[in-house]
Amino acid sequence: MTRAFLCALLVACAHVAHGEIRVVDDAGAAIVLPAPARRIVSLAPHATELLHAAGAGERIVGVVKGSNHPPEARALPVVGDVHAIDVERIVAMRPDLVVTWPYTTPAQVGKLAARGIAVFTSDPHTIDGIATDIERLGALAGTAPAAATAVRRFREQVAGATAGAADRAKVRVFYQIWGEPTYTIGGRHLISQAIDACGGENVFAALTLPAPQVSVEAVIAARPQAIVAGADGAARPAWLDAWSRWSGVPAVRDRQIHVVDADRLHRPGPRFAEGVAELCEAIDRARPAAHARRVPGP
Repeated sequence: MTRAFLCALLVACAHVAHGEIRVVDDAGAAIVLPAPARRIVSLAPHATELLHAAGAGERIVGVVKGSNHPPEARALPVVGDVHAIDVERIVAMRPDLVVTWPYTTPAQVGKLAARGIAVFTSDPHTIDGIATDIERLGALAGTAPAAATAVRRFREQVAGATAGAADRAKVRVFYQIWGEPTYTIGGRHLISQAIDACGGENVFAALTLPAPQVSVEAVIAARPQAIVAGADGAARPAWLDAWSRWSGVPAVRDRQIHVVDADRLHRPGPRFAEGVAELCEAIDRARPAAHARRVPGP
């Protein structure tokens, strides 16, 4: 069965008898609409991007703070943020679909569901799960052809960025999302999957929390061959330069400290593919230095 045929089958299966549209979201809940959604509220920045990719951008009537892409999303009414939303204002917008994620004030989102508003939870746990969410949202909005185009482009970008990586020597990577205190990503995080796909190895893959705090001593002991930080706009954060004092760390010694755009790689949206490409480039730059020295793991 080809991937194209499977995608078409998934979209077709979203439509059931009597013209209803039915999909299952990332929380395992069935979302049923009597007709394609026309008024949509997005309660996560990545959900706003997914909806635009699915061809439903013009149907978004409200967003949360931080929904800055694509540029037209910045002009939409803001109904709150990840900590609190204006439930009454959202109800007044008469949405037939709300797209959220598990970390946007779930108690308040539950109030929207209690009023009969369909709620789709987007929380992809795999890279291709991002593509699946675009397909599902396209089905709910009745914009499946546009969604299929975006999905094909997403998968092609990821495949192009990671081509041949499995055959290259592994690079031990410490990925830092914040400094002072130091936060990284665990092995179940999407970014950890991207590191693997790029031919890297997350030095903290054994940790199960999505974003655990680690000590400087733990990083030094892990002996990463590349240090990669995620920052908005790929602007080098001041806390990244603190590693320069630890010249015994292979990544520091070989000057393999890199920055990627967190606005792409930290969101499970369509631009994650661009973030993967940036990450793979950083890991590829570190590979020659790392394996010229053949630095052993801890």
